[in-house]
Amino acid sequence: MFMKKVIVGMSGGVDSAVSAALLIEQGYEVEGLFMRNWDSLVNNDTLGNPSLNENICPQEQDYNDALETCKILGIKLHRVDFVKEYWDNVFTYFLNELKKGRTPNPDLLCNKYIKFDLFKKEAKKLGADYIATGHYARLNGNHLLRGLDPNKDQTYFLAQLNINQLKDVLFPVGELTKDEVREIASKLGLNVAKKKDSTGICFIGERNFQKFIANYLKPNPGPIIDVATNEKVGEHQGLMNYTIGQRRNVGLAGFDKKHYVCGKDVKKNILYVAFDDDSYLMSDSCLLENFNFISDVHPCFCTAKFRYRSKDVSVELEYLSNNEVLVKYHEKVKAVTPGQFCVLYLGEECLGSGAIKTVFKDGQKLAYLTNDD
Repeated sequence: MFMKKVIVGMSGGVDSAVSAALLIEQGYEVEGLFMRNWDSLVNNDTLGNPSLNENICPQEQDYNDALETCKILGIKLHRVDFVKEYWDNVFTYFLNELKKGRTPNPDLLCNKYIKFDLFKKEAKKLGADYIATGHYARLNGNHLLRGLDPNKDQTYFLAQLNINQLKDVLFPVGELTKDEVREIASKLGLNVAKKKDSTGICFIGERNFQKFIANYLKPNPGPIIDVATNEKVGEHQGLMNYTIGQRRNVGLAGFDKKHYVCGKDVKKNILYVAFDDDSYLMSDSCLLENFNFISDVHPCFCTAKFRYRSKDVSVELEYLSNNEVLVKYHEKVKAVTPGQFCVLYLGEECLGSGAIKTVFKDGQKLAYLTNDD
C-alpha cells in the first residue's frame, strides 16, 4: 500500500516533535526539515553567556535538538538555508516598519514568505504529499480554525496566509492541548519533552533589543514629552525602541507616578508619555491596510484580535478600496498600535488580517503617529 509522504518542519521544539510522532503513528512516511532562517553569529552578544548551553548559539542548539528527536523517532532530518530570503522578505520589512515609528510583527511575514512558501517548495522537491508544522491550529476544508487549546491557539500568526498556501498542510497538534502534547512527548521519551517554549522575536532571541537594533538603525535620541502638559520630562534613546502602551524601560526612573508610552512624532523625533490616565491609550476604530482574506466569508460583524494575547473584541467592518478595512469596535480598546496586525474571526474561523495603519477615537485620528500619511 502506497504511504503518503509528509515533510515536518522540525524546529527543535516539543510541538513539531510530537507532530512528527503522531504522523508516524497514523501511518505516514515522515521526514523532517529544519530551516535556518537567520545567521545566529551576526551581532550575537549572547555568546559567552553560560546560560546558553556553553556558547552554542540558540539556533544551532535547536538544530541539535531536532536532530536528536529525529534519531529517537527513526526518521531522516534534512536542513535548508533561507537566510537571504528571510533577510529580503522579513527582516528588511521589520527594519522599515521601525523606521516609520511602527511596531511590526515579523512572525506573520515569516509564515507567509518562508514557512508556507519556500519551505513548502523545498518539501515538494523532497517528494512530499503534505507538509506539517507544530502550529496549534486546525483546518476544515478551506477554513482555518483556531487550535483546540485556547491558550496556545496560533491562528493569529497564520492570518497572512492564503488558502492555496494551506493546501496539503497538516496541523497534527491542533486538536490537542499543550499539556497533552508534553505528556505524549514524555511517554515517547523525546528529548524535548520539557524544553521551554521559545518566546519573542526569533532573530533577537535572548539578546537585548536596543543593542541588537542599534546594529542596523542608528539611535537618534530625542525629547520625551508629557502629552497632557506638553513639557519635556526626559530623553528617549530612539523611537524604534518603544511601543504604544509600554510601561517599563521608558527612561523616566525618577517619577513616582505610573507612566506609559502613548504616542510618537517621527518627524519631530518626539516620544509622548502619559501619567496615570489610560484614556490616551483608548480607541474605538482603526484602519487596516493590505488586508489579506483567507476565507471567502466577508462579514459585516465579527470579532478581532489586535495582538496575539489580546482578547476577542466585537467589531463592525467597512470594506474600502485598495484592500483597506475600517474596523469599528463595540467597546473602546487599549493600545491598538500601528504596525501590529489585526486578525479577524467569525466564531472559530480565522478570516484573515491586515496591518494597523491609523487609529481613531471619537472620529479623530490619534497622535500615535503624526506623519503616517
